[in-house]
Amino acid sequence: MSKQYAKKQALEKTRNIIVSREKEKSNSNLFSKHLKRIYPIGLPRTCSALSLSSLSLSLSQNSTDSSLTDSSTPIDQKISLALRLIAPAERREAPLPKIVQQQPSLDVPSEEGTRRCNWITKNSDKVYVQFHDECWGVPVYDDNQLFELLAMCGMLMDFNWTEILKRRELLREAFAGFDPNNVSKLGEKEILDIASNKELTLAESRVRCIVDNAKCITKVARECGSFSSYMWEYVSYKPVINKFRYPRNVPLRSPKAEIISKDLVRRGFRFVGPVIVYSFMQAAGMTIDHLVDCFRYKECVNLAERPWRHV
Repeated sequence: MSKQYAKKQALEKTRNIIVSREKEKSNSNLFSKHLKRIYPIGLPRTCSALSLSSLSLSLSQNSTDSSLTDSSTPIDQKISLALRLIAPAERREAPLPKIVQQQPSLDVPSEEGTRRCNWITKNSDKVYVQFHDECWGVPVYDDNQLFELLAMCGMLMDFNWTEILKRRELLREAFAGFDPNNVSKLGEKEILDIASNKELTLAESRVRCIVDNAKCITKVARECGSFSSYMWEYVSYKPVINKFRYPRNVPLRSPKAEIISKDLVRRGFRFVGPVIVYSFMQAAGMTIDHLVDCFRYKECVNLAERPWRHV
């Protein structure tokens, strides 16, 4: 009797164990089914807990991202990485294209040997650059050329160098090649015609000033032999060679320019203040104000060191 009862108890226990296992298996399949709706990946059969750590571990087994298994990685970062990895492939962001740094062109012409004064920039007009490279700072001894430069420097009160240089040929035509003898003889009609020239845009007072200065130059030439001799005598017939390194070092006037300006005014010249006179001295090569690192500095210095060649 006791043996049969023990056998019956054993069978019921075995049946209960089997039912319990089947029930657990059914629950596990149900969980996996619903989980796949949210995370389309397969969890291992050994995963029995619903903790975030087990989720991240199962994800790490299906990826190559070692940051998920790194114990030092914060839990929030693990969750973010896990959600990125389990997202559908078509929803993943495409990798950003690599930014390729453009290499500098190798055929850019070198500026070595053509470095200019700092006031010559890449935006400077070609006519202004040409004037800097060919004329400015070159000693001038011809009376006509000196008269032309004095007239152009006087126009700096109304225009800049670029605007003046673009009118240079028109000015030469209007003022008879800046021959002082011919300009000094211009009558009232010629003066008004020049002042009314829309291409020149010169005020009548400016035209009369140039004519009056031409008359003064002819007087100086009769007294001193030439206007060139008169001007160059102030610097002992040799250009003043400066060694300026920065534009801020270049003055607007000099003591010598003030002396010349006073004497010119005394002789009846007009628009010949110290600033205009110093600009004239720079343009006529009476003073070398190219910056020392400008390619024209040495060239103008070589010209300045040659014997005075006035004829």
